[in-house]
Amino acid sequence: MSANHYENFPVASFLLPKHLRRAVLNIYRFARSADDIADEGDASNAQRLQALQAYRDALQACNAPCVQRPIALDPALDAIFTPLGQTIADHELPLKPFEDLLSAFEQDISQKRYANQAALDHYCERSANPVGRLMLHLYGAIAEDMLAWSDAICTALQRLNFLQDVAIDWQKDRIYLPQQALKRFGVTEEAIANGEVNAAWKALMQDQVTACRGLLHFGQPLGRRLPGRIGLELRLIVQGGLRILEKIEHVDFDVFERRPTLGVYDWTLMLARALRT
Repeated sequence: MSANHYENFPVASFLLPKHLRRAVLNIYRFARSADDIADEGDASNAQRLQALQAYRDALQACNAPCVQRPIALDPALDAIFTPLGQTIADHELPLKPFEDLLSAFEQDISQKRYANQAALDHYCERSANPVGRLMLHLYGAIAEDMLAWSDAICTALQRLNFLQDVAIDWQKDRIYLPQQALKRFGVTEEAIANGEVNAAWKALMQDQVTACRGLLHFGQPLGRRLPGRIGLELRLIVQGGLRILEKIEHVDFDVFERRPTLGVYDWTLMLARALRT
């Protein structure tokens, strides 16, 4: 996996218990590779959907009783689903979060706009929240309040990634900002195409940043409920999200020219804040 795919947040970092790192990487490999099928390369939509269907078939084979090896459609699938199947069996993971992820990736192929925030949040429920839920299953922490906190954090991280990547997504003819919000603030698609950072754009982005910050704050108790290094890992991820939001504000919402990312100083600051939380 390319290091670029790790984006802003740690995957199976040293803070995770050693016995869970391989499981987390197996889940990440599945999600990242499936997402790339929907996003990368020059395949046709039909070819992308066919490839994701192959993922669905291999995933269902992971649920077969006493399975030793899932359906071998090609070596690339074996490399992903043999270790994933073992992780699912070892940790008794549900298949629904994996199926939800595939559903979101399939949606990316055909849907490029979202009418309102509810529609976008429904997408986040399947594109981001399943990852958090799978992590909680690995941790053995699936109380209802913990799931709700996790969902809020994951949705916030997905939405702030949309804010970072407005220009990148535009190049793929995608807008992950609600059409209703664009209309309310008076932001046109032409303005996005031209990278216009005017008063309307800033008002829209401030509204989105405020909403993401609220979700992260709502989910913060999860980092205190999870024990030890796992809790610190989660608090660090939340602080990463909050730091990205700060950096979006610091560039005066000009994410077209200056995509906010995390540097060494940011990680030091995030760790200090996570330790204080």
